[in-house]
Amino acid sequence: MNDLTATAEHIPRRAAAKPRLSLADRWRRNRVAWTFVAPAVLFLVAVHVIPTIAGLYLSFLNLNTFTFAELFRAPWVGLGNYRDVLFDELNPLHAGFTNAVGNTVYYTAWTVGLTLAGGMAIALLLNRDFPFRRTVRTLMLAPWVIPSFVVAILWQFMWISDTGIVNTVLVDHLHLLDDKPVWLLGPHSMWAIVIPSIWRALPFTMLIFLAGLQAVPNELYEAASIDGANAWQRFRYVTLPLLKPLIAIQLLFGVIYSVYQFAIPYVMLGTNPGPYADLLMTLVVRQAFTNNLFGYGAAISTLLMFAMLGWVAIWYLSFRRSFEEQL
Repeated sequence: MNDLTATAEHIPRRAAAKPRLSLADRWRRNRVAWTFVAPAVLFLVAVHVIPTIAGLYLSFLNLNTFTFAELFRAPWVGLGNYRDVLFDELNPLHAGFTNAVGNTVYYTAWTVGLTLAGGMAIALLLNRDFPFRRTVRTLMLAPWVIPSFVVAILWQFMWISDTGIVNTVLVDHLHLLDDKPVWLLGPHSMWAIVIPSIWRALPFTMLIFLAGLQAVPNELYEAASIDGANAWQRFRYVTLPLLKPLIAIQLLFGVIYSVYQFAIPYVMLGTNPGPYADLLMTLVVRQAFTNNLFGYGAAISTLLMFAMLGWVAIWYLSFRRSFEEQL
């Protein structure tokens, strides 16, 4: 009994429950932190929250050239703009919207897929030891530091049918094609914006993957080689699982960036690139600021915003376990 008493004396007593602080007490305790955070919060509210709410409200109005002077007092149409865009097959806006959705999905899939694959391949090559490796790595970043406007102008000249370097190489030098195709108009115009977008985004993807590869311990590759794994098996069972969080992050931002891509298609093809390369962003700008159908433009922008929120939710549910395992 004495032993149990002595043992009990060494057991720490449960700390007394702390009294709950009132809202005023918590504010006084954290007022310094809130003072520093307040400017950033106010900036986000002014730049993001208020414009988002305003755009959502405008999507319920019949806002066009004739009612623009009234702005927020324009006639209320409720879900009319959404109904016309999504379901009214007699409305030309419906056909334009569905076509732009298909083109955006096609553009995003090819751009993100080839960017991830190309970035991984180049990172694997640059992770090897070879002469002038640092110089090559630096030069590979050149497309990334060039502004999108300059990239679009550069590739626009390269895609010119008669004198552009692309057709000159493909037709005159390599003889891969019999005729010089028109790249900036017609069915080839989609690839005219996909390839420059990949060229622009490839260096950053390569840089992220290269940093991840350099963080992989060489002991893992050595152990896999001792077990008889070849190069493909080492890549599949060692490299890919360790780089999965980086692939997930690149996939998330790559899809969002591609869906909201505007500079390259606009500079190269204008706000009306035709049915083969009309993306959602060019459609929004054309309807809202060229045709002055501001209500429809706001409705399409709102649909695009909710689509991206859905994509973020799907991405989080798909890769949540991978990130939890890394913690």
